[in-house]
Amino acid sequence: MGFSSLPRVPLAHLPTPLEEMSALGKAINVRPRLFIKRDDCTGLMLGGNKTRKLEFSMADALSKGADVIITSGAVQSNHVRQAAAASAKLGLEFHAVLGDPLAETNYTPSEVYTATGNALLNGLLNAKIYRERDDEDAAEAKILALEEVLRSSGRNPYCIPLGASDGIGSMAYAECARELVVQWAELNIRPSHIVLGTGSAGTQAGLLVGLRAIGLDTKVIGISVSEPSHIKREKVRRIIFQLEEYWKGNPPKITDADIVVMDDFVGDGYAIPSRLGTDAMRLLAKTEGILLDPVYTGKAMAGFLALLKDGELANGRDIVFLHTGGAPAFFAYPELLEVKEE
Repeated sequence: MGFSSLPRVPLAHLPTPLEEMSALGKAINVRPRLFIKRDDCTGLMLGGNKTRKLEFSMADALSKGADVIITSGAVQSNHVRQAAAASAKLGLEFHAVLGDPLAETNYTPSEVYTATGNALLNGLLNAKIYRERDDEDAAEAKILALEEVLRSSGRNPYCIPLGASDGIGSMAYAECARELVVQWAELNIRPSHIVLGTGSAGTQAGLLVGLRAIGLDTKVIGISVSEPSHIKREKVRRIIFQLEEYWKGNPPKITDADIVVMDDFVGDGYAIPSRLGTDAMRLLAKTEGILLDPVYTGKAMAGFLALLKDGELANGRDIVFLHTGGAPAFFAYPELLEVKEE
C-alpha cells in the first residue's frame, strides 16, 4: 500500500470508537447490523472530522515556518472552530473569514445563531474573525488581501482551504480507512457500506482512496448537505487527483462508479434544518444517546435511515455510519426543540 509520508502533528484522540447501534437497529427493525464511527470524539474543543485533517494541514504549516493560520467557513463552521483550537494548541495566531449562509434565505434562525455554538467557541479560542457575505469568491478575495497585509508586516501566513479538503488534509481519511480495517477485524465484521455526510468532500475522497488502496470494495455513500450530487462528485474527484500527488507509488484506481453522492436530503439548502434531519436527530438521541447536528450529520442520518428502509442498504452487511461531529452547532438552533414529533 502506498500511503503518504506527509508530516503529521498529533491533535486527535485516535482511534475513535466504532460502536454498534443495536438499539437503533431494533427500533427501525432492519436486518443488517448497524455501526457508528465516532469521529465526533476526536477531542480538540469538542472534536469532529476536521481534527484528523488538521493533523496533516498543521504539520505542513509548521514545516513551512508559518506563524499565522488563515481559513474560511460559515458562521457555525465546525472546521473553523477546530482549526482555531489547533492553532491555539500549537501557538499560532488564527484568522478566519466567515459568511452567513442563512442571510439571504427564507429561514429565520434564532437570535442566538451568530453568538453561540461554534461562534461562541471561536471567541473563547481568541480567533480573529472577519465577516463577509456568503460567497466563495468574496471570501477568497478577503483571504488574499489578509494574507498580503500579514506578509507585508513580516508575518508568515499559511492558508488552509475550506474544510481542510485538499490533498494534504484529506490524506487523514485514507489513514482512517486503515484504522477502520483494524477495528473491523477486532469485531469480526466486513461492512458492505459506509455512509457519511458530504460537504467540502475531502472526507469522502480520502476514505474512498484508502479503502481501495487496501483492496476493499466497501461502498462509500456520501449524503450531500448542500449542493447537487454532480457538483459533489466533481469535488470528490478533484480531491482524489490532489491526493494522488502525495501518494507513494501508484495510487489506487477510482472509477466514476465508486463516487456515489445522494442529494435527496439537502432540504431547503445548506445550514437550513430539514424535518427529516430533525427527526433523525431525535431518533438517534432517544435510541443511542448520541447527538447529531442539523447542518451535517442530521441530514446524513436521514439519508442513512431512508437507505436502510427503502434502498440498497436494506440488503447490506454491517453498515457503518461515519459521525463527522458538529455537536456545537446544535446549540445555535434552539428553535429545533420546539419541533414536536407527531
